[in-house]
Amino acid sequence: MLLISLWILSASRSDGRRGTVFSHLDLELFCSLPSANNILRVYVNSSSENLQYPVLFVVRQQKGVLSWQVPLIFRGLYQRTYNYQEVSRTLCPSEPTPETGPSDQIIFVDVASMAPFNIAYELLVTRLENFQLETNKAFNFTASPSQPQYFLYKFPQDVDSVIIKVVSDAVYPCSVVSVQDIVCPVYDLDHNVEFNGVYQSMTKQAAITVQRKDFPGEQFFVVFVIKPEDYACGGNVNRTWNLQRTKNLQVTIVPSIKSQYLWKCCFSQVPPALQAVCIHLRDVFQSTDVKLTVPFGSVSIAGSGIMASSHPITASTPEGSSYGAIDESSSSGGHQLSSPERGPPAGSDTDSSVEEESDFDTMPEIESDKNVIRTKVFLYLSDLSRKDRRIVSKKYKIYFWNIITIAVFYALPVIQLVITYQTVVNVTGNQDICYYNFLCAHPLGVLSAFNNILSNVGHMLLGFLFLLIVLRRDILHRRAMEIKDVYTLDYGIPKHFGLFYAMGIALMMEGVLSACYHVCPNYSNFQFDTSFMYMIAGLCMLKLYQTRHPDINASAYSAYASFAVVICLAVLGVVFGKNDMWFWIIFSMIHVLASLALSTQIYYMGRFKIDLGIFRRAAMVLYTDCIQQCSRPMYMDRMVLLIVGNLVNWSFAIFGLLYRPRDFASYILGIFICNLLLYLAFYIIMKLRSSEKLLPIPMFCIVATAVVWAAALYFFFQNLSSWEETPAESREKNRPCILLGFFDDHDVWHFLSAAALFFSFLVLLTLDDDLDVVRRDKIPVF
Repeated sequence: MLLISLWILSASRSDGRRGTVFSHLDLELFCSLPSANNILRVYVNSSSENLQYPVLFVVRQQKGVLSWQVPLIFRGLYQRTYNYQEVSRTLCPSEPTPETGPSDQIIFVDVASMAPFNIAYELLVTRLENFQLETNKAFNFTASPSQPQYFLYKFPQDVDSVIIKVVSDAVYPCSVVSVQDIVCPVYDLDHNVEFNGVYQSMTKQAAITVQRKDFPGEQFFVVFVIKPEDYACGGNVNRTWNLQRTKNLQVTIVPSIKSQYLWKCCFSQVPPALQAVCIHLRDVFQSTDVKLTVPFGSVSIAGSGIMASSHPITASTPEGSSYGAIDESSSSGGHQLSSPERGPPAGSDTDSSVEEESDFDTMPEIESDKNVIRTKVFLYLSDLSRKDRRIVSKKYKIYFWNIITIAVFYALPVIQLVITYQTVVNVTGNQDICYYNFLCAHPLGVLSAFNNILSNVGHMLLGFLFLLIVLRRDILHRRAMEIKDVYTLDYGIPKHFGLFYAMGIALMMEGVLSACYHVCPNYSNFQFDTSFMYMIAGLCMLKLYQTRHPDINASAYSAYASFAVVICLAVLGVVFGKNDMWFWIIFSMIHVLASLALSTQIYYMGRFKIDLGIFRRAAMVLYTDCIQQCSRPMYMDRMVLLIVGNLVNWSFAIFGLLYRPRDFASYILGIFICNLLLYLAFYIIMKLRSSEKLLPIPMFCIVATAVVWAAALYFFFQNLSSWEETPAESREKNRPCILLGFFDDHDVWHFLSAAALFFSFLVLLTLDDDLDVVRRDKIPVF
């Protein structure tokens, strides 16, 4: 029962003018608080618009005081003010005490104004019928900037975590959803809603995951505040809004995944992967008894102990199918096979005693002058694998050790930074800092979205598995070298595993850095997620080039220096690429010039000197070959590849200059991936054109790579959030989990992309296994 009494007091001043009007309203409420059926809401309205003399309302409760004025003033961007004549506030429920008894609670409402004239106001006190939210039951209500709403939720006995889902049909007005502990006063106005609990802005959709352990009382308030303007949600700051900014909202609280099931999801995928790793690790160390020479026709494959054929080069490419149109014996690598140190293979049909002098070039410079060899029209692998194998292997092992050093120095500051981000989110409660998929963000400990972090374990496990596969091949190859197996010394592609080891480390580090990025994904740290993707794409291109050019590939120092330049450009693009036209002009020029310089190096096999005179020499070559005599390019296949490659890169440069994409890191990654795919397609086409074969294992890996990449990209383009927009707009794209009730579309992308990269690496590892029985002076270079 409510007992209401009202007094109007009047005072006189010494000058005779009418005094200030004071109004005092005393409410005595006999009820037990808090209760879902005995929660009071105070509505006030005043016709006065004089900001100099507002009407002041003060509500005194058992443990707190709530006050506001009418007109209620909100300040927006650029000191804009918004005045509201109607205000409605829910009074904070108070716990009963032994002194007052279980049913007696007294609330006082004081109304006052300093105006020198009468002010009319209206005051209405109502009892809320629906104050406590229920699990799995939608509740609809309306709120405005001056009439915020909040409700109570109590955890059921069997629920440890819930997701608060809020939806609205209208994008604007912008609103804020907050979760606060049961403490009075409740912060339910625009200027103070951020003072307590966790909160996030909202347009059409919001979701907050709440755990029972965070609330000792096992209950909390869900607060809904409408902002006076929409700038925080991406609205037009210059737009004039009607002050009646009401918004219809629907809130539903559903149980989240249980902690026991969460741990099951965490480790359900680890045992199968670890089992595969352990089996392969066992095979690595049990490969001692594997025979290195097997019957004719067998070739080395991933995970196999088979190394090469026991018969000579009769298994090489068919007659007339070699690359080029000259006699295959013209390669200068023939002398390598008949060196006294090794001797010809037993039963070989190529005996140095019957070779004539006319079969190979006897110029003395052939051993010393690289220009004589590398400018030949038709090159064979023996021409570009003349350096001592130990020196070349050591050169490529530097890739492995350098990438480990880079990974340590790069990852540690990243880990420290994202931990700081997560700490700020946890301390301030501002969930607008990180761009999660809040409808499928499962917290664990201090981490807000553990599922997005866990899904990167595939990169680390598959990267480690690839390292074991490479290690096994490396061990088998070294044993073959120790017994001087002729097919290891003189047949097939020279085996150098340093780049493969570096690729495995890069795949593992991609998982680590992607996990770091997903600790708190936002605009500032997105480049962490892509940095090692640049390295993976670059290392794959270097490996493809190394396959047919083992002696002239880039050194680890120059390669990683180039990657460092790319990462620097990515950082600059994040900072300046959004609006700075000059940055895009400079970057496009660097991109085009770098493409031309690299094309020149590739076309002339590294013999075109890059210095200040490069432009003069390039102009001279163009004039001589293209204008003066218009001769056919000496290296037609390389020319076609480089023309197509430059057109693709110039198209990227023009696109960037015209559209200036905000996601600069993804833009650079797209350049790398397109160049890698272009080079891989060229390599496979040239391989098939040279009558080389694709064995079942690499063919399976190619098909698996294409299928898994297609599936992965499908899930990648299911945008669940976007830091290119405001946090509220990003949450409009959030979607529920699709796998095991724990992983979302982006987590599936992580799983599939890890598998796709793994198969891509296996393609490079096994692509030329068919050449293990072909002599190197019969393997064309392209």
